[in-house]
Amino acid sequence: MRFISANSSTSTRTFSAHDGTELAYHLLGEGAPVVCLPGGPADSAYLGDFGGLSAYRQLIRLDLRGTGRSATPADTTSYRCDRLVDDVEALRQHLGLDRMDLVAHCAGANLATQYAVRHPERVARLALITPSVRAVGLTISGDLRCETARLREGEPWYPAAYAALEAIVAGDGSDWGAISLFSYGRWDEVAQAHQAEMDAQMNREVMAGFGAEGAFDPEATRAALAGFTSPVLLLAGEVDPGAPPRTVAEFAELFPSAGLVVQPGAAHHPWLDDAAGFSATVGTFLGQGQGGAMRHRH
Repeated sequence: MRFISANSSTSTRTFSAHDGTELAYHLLGEGAPVVCLPGGPADSAYLGDFGGLSAYRQLIRLDLRGTGRSATPADTTSYRCDRLVDDVEALRQHLGLDRMDLVAHCAGANLATQYAVRHPERVARLALITPSVRAVGLTISGDLRCETARLREGEPWYPAAYAALEAIVAGDGSDWGAISLFSYGRWDEVAQAHQAEMDAQMNREVMAGFGAEGAFDPEATRAALAGFTSPVLLLAGEVDPGAPPRTVAEFAELFPSAGLVVQPGAAHHPWLDDAAGFSATVGTFLGQGQGGAMRHRH
């Protein structure tokens, strides 16, 4: 299953990274472009059309190297997050954008944040969706994750999932599949199919390489973000233990002026929980300007 609205069409194109690795990106919708970075790192297909965001802008979903339609690099140490910044910059150059709007989900927020630090003049707007906070060195305590998870106490699946979460937090559990239910505001057929597709896409080598030693320099990143003046939106899911609203609020405070939205009833994939609310929020933020004009380079 591909999580794209019926009125959306997708085309796939490729470009060469600085080291010659062929990378793929997917175009959805029309209008001014916005580059979308997936979490995981995983095939960007799980983002779909971001709950209909393609009705507002043309989405450019990048498959990170080693995932989706992008090739496996000769040097697999290039999976490291800080090194992927060069791939995002190569995509910008390929598209012919002077400045670009960036939307990033989960672990993709680490990449987008590091790109914004290294190339601040190239970022028009930055939207971080249920972001990972590794790049900025924030800590999410086990108590906070459990506190957020307890908001789901009335769900029929809650007892087993919460027990698995408690065990993981305590350091003596590893049933990650059981706690994946907390990533969705509704554990319905759509959520189950979405999670199954994400599980099928998982590449543990790419994931391990993404966060390898040296991938993050939180102190330097936080210092640089204090001078980042482009508009920033951070969106948290009210019931998301993966990126609790309290932690996302701390992330927002690292920017000179960032907006924080907590989507009611949403978890880690808010565009599935309330597509209209999500796309309207992010679309309104991106609609404050038109970004750059895209000129594909071949």
